[in-house]
Amino acid sequence: MRYPILIEEGSKDTAFGVVVPDLPGCFSAGDTLDEALDAVKEAVAAWVDGALDANLPVPAASSLEDARRLPGYMGWTVGVVELDPALFDDSIERVNITLPKRVLRRLDDLAATRHQSRGAFIADLTMRMPNG
Repeated sequence: MRYPILIEEGSKDTAFGVVVPDLPGCFSAGDTLDEALDAVKEAVAAWVDGALDANLPVPAASSLEDARRLPGYMGWTVGVVELDPALFDDSIERVNITLPKRVLRRLDDLAATRHQSRGAFIADLTMRMPNG
């Protein structure tokens, strides 16, 4: 899935800004265009992840033409950010991992204190970790 983005060109004194108009509040910046584009990928992934965790709908992508016509963004460059379809995949997959026994014991003890299974505890920890 691709979302249109609007890019405000930076200079030696200002950062490049990137806005994803279809995802309210989703934006990024970077000292270079490459940094700003990398950051917007992370911002979109975090936005979608947060919406799905909150059981909120993820808006459909608008057209590039609609993005070009948005008031307040005249002169900004229009581009796209591509989303990894795996962002939307909540299907269960069985994994096999190898851990030292002492680490596994600690993992199980921590999960038990939270009344969670090993898998639920690992998933919860992963989802709570800040991006990057």
